[in-house]
Amino acid sequence: MAVHDEKIKELEELVANSQYNKRTQKAIGMYKAQLAKLKEKVSKSGGGKTDGFSVRKTGDGTVVLLGFPSVGKSTLLNGITDAESETGAYAFTTLTVIPGILDYKHAKIQILDVPGVVRGAASGRGRGTEVFSVLRSADLILILIDVHYPEHFNALLREIYESGIRINKRKPDVKIKKTAKDGIKISKTVKLSTLDDETILGVLRTFRINNADVLIRTDITVDELIDCIEGNKQYVPAIVVLNKIDSLPKDKVEKIAKQIDANLLISAKNKDHLEELKELIFSELDLIRIYMKEPAKPADMNVPLIMFKDCTIDNVCSKLHKDFVSKFKFSRVWGKSAKFPGQKLNLKHRLKDEDILEIHLR
Repeated sequence: MAVHDEKIKELEELVANSQYNKRTQKAIGMYKAQLAKLKEKVSKSGGGKTDGFSVRKTGDGTVVLLGFPSVGKSTLLNGITDAESETGAYAFTTLTVIPGILDYKHAKIQILDVPGVVRGAASGRGRGTEVFSVLRSADLILILIDVHYPEHFNALLREIYESGIRINKRKPDVKIKKTAKDGIKISKTVKLSTLDDETILGVLRTFRINNADVLIRTDITVDELIDCIEGNKQYVPAIVVLNKIDSLPKDKVEKIAKQIDANLLISAKNKDHLEELKELIFSELDLIRIYMKEPAKPADMNVPLIMFKDCTIDNVCSKLHKDFVSKFKFSRVWGKSAKFPGQKLNLKHRLKDEDILEIHLR
């Protein structure tokens, strides 16, 4: 293991100290590919299997509160949900996952308070493996930063990245289909700004891919190419919230907020701006309201069904009852997604906010 650690450190130094340009891009690509392979090897060989915390997803969406110890996550959870998480002015108050439900605009959003992250968490230190296993299944990550420690922000970003989670990024549109022979064939529908074919070939061969059809539809970096080859990354939206703003002068708080590009400034202890936070969570989850209607009856316009944006009628049926998809006959839709009121539509139709849906079953 020590040999691997030394090699990892050596490769990290090579990457950090190399000037990236057209002449060096292949060499840096090789360093990064070798580094990714080594880290994967160390990860698989270290510590055995860890199942992570046992958390049952419930509600209309799941948000995980992430931050260093004593950042105020428990206080925030208590301020916006029905949870009663223990709070204290010392580190490691939360030793397990504490769930709470945020009831907002008819949506019931599950908020999870996980143990505070420490440096090295992505490698398993301080229950980091369990914490990041919860993050991988989240619909939204709320990164909570203490106004007194803005340096925690970049440290958290590093830990999140090292754990294989890519925040606020779309999964690159890259298809790699391994073949039995004929070498590597690369097709592109876009111009790549930082990668040439020689680097792509070198990286693929480092991962022992010698025969494959590669189709690239988005401009990618060498890191994104490696992510696509490994195929084990999770893409999750995130918001950055600056806490304890009541404890510093306003001008200093605003400077720190700009420095970390915070989405919102709050004081969880004083409950300042918590209503704005609820609205931010709701909007960032991309939730929409679907009003259900029974045949020959008026629609229930008081309590909507909460779904994710771009959901299909199939998704709605699955959420309502496990037998609705198999028994589905047809549906009628009124609203923005329908060409005309009461349009007859199938399971694959995508719904829009405030649509009215009537489902007919066999």
